[in-house]
Amino acid sequence: MGNESALDEVVARGGVITDRHPLDFHTLGLAGCIDRLTAPLRQHGTAVHWDTPHWGIEIPAHSAYLLYQSAREALSNALTYSDASNLTVQLAAVDHGIRLVVSDDGTGFDSELAISGRHHGYGLRLMSVAVHEAGGSVDICSSPGCGTTITVTLPLD
Repeated sequence: MGNESALDEVVARGGVITDRHPLDFHTLGLAGCIDRLTAPLRQHGTAVHWDTPHWGIEIPAHSAYLLYQSAREALSNALTYSDASNLTVQLAAVDHGIRLVVSDDGTGFDSELAISGRHHGYGLRLMSVAVHEAGGSVDICSSPGCGTTITVTLPLD
């Protein structure tokens, strides 16, 4: 993960991280596809740490895609707003589901204001709606000066 060719395929424009390479969950796995999205953060000096104790779990394509899109939103926000030195991505099996956690040590924000969407937070709200429609849950934990943790849990049943 994190080879030079992956850096060439991932770009950040207008605060949105985009992977120009077609998604290939079968070859790269979900973690590999998400890791490609971390390239712009690494280029900006953020150390990216992985914790993926989910090996061997079959993740349906629609769940993998939703987790990938959720990671893209969380990582785009971290790149644009957090000024983080360290970022951790965790992908783990939980009771009858899969959980994605993206956590950074950046500037943080008032998560209550962000999800109300009055001035910002539309990406987080749209992510929450999509995850809830799939039967999952989203937890956004952040406060100014204390970093951010975004947790997305989807059922696998």
